[in-house]
Amino acid sequence: MSEAASATPADQARALIRARPVAALSTALAADGWPYGSLVLVATAIDGTPLLLISTLAEHSRNLAADDRVSLLFEATSGLADPLTGARVTLLGQARPSADPLDRQRFLRRHPEAEMYAGFKDFGLYRVAPLRAHLVAGFGRIHWIDGSELLTIPAPALAEAEAGIVTHMNDDHLDAIQLYAARLLGLTGGGWRMTGCDPEGCDLRREAEVARLKFGQLVQDAAAARTELVRLVKQARAAA
Repeated sequence: MSEAASATPADQARALIRARPVAALSTALAADGWPYGSLVLVATAIDGTPLLLISTLAEHSRNLAADDRVSLLFEATSGLADPLTGARVTLLGQARPSADPLDRQRFLRRHPEAEMYAGFKDFGLYRVAPLRAHLVAGFGRIHWIDGSELLTIPAPALAEAEAGIVTHMNDDHLDAIQLYAARLLGLTGGGWRMTGCDPEGCDLRREAEVARLKFGQLVQDAAAARTELVRLVKQARAAA
């Protein structure tokens, strides 16, 4: 059985959420409750919780002040002749402010262009606590998923070590990251860097492009992450 076929609906939804750098955010207009859609940059916390960095001056922020219920639409339809054949997931949850510095670090590594305004007083970080999600993974593959199934193990030890892991890989092992990109993900071009490491995999970025490298097993700390990253290098070299 292929990896895609063996993945549960929750696995598929979580993978899509982790992979996409933008999402469509829907809130209820504070004035009259009408649905209001907007485009937002998104990252995920170490456990998969979506993270948003938004301004209090934005319409969606005023809406959140009155009603914290939101939906986020993530989609993988780019380049498809029929976009409706692409996977998409709608996550329903509650958006609440986050003061966790690790959340902030993860968001800014994912979106370094946000550094220029992240410190402005009107910008704040939000966590979207998932209540449930609706996955459309293809014809006849439609599922409702409980919010608790969308999150992985918390892995606090890995969360604390993540910044060091990413810095070490980018400073000392760019050759390994290039191997991941070229040999395991089939990506072209140089300049790939790591932006995040969580229990399920790591995030890569090259200019405006992003990519997701999946681990073979869940990792909970720096030692386990190192073991898995070394294994993937060996796998990439063997793929030559």
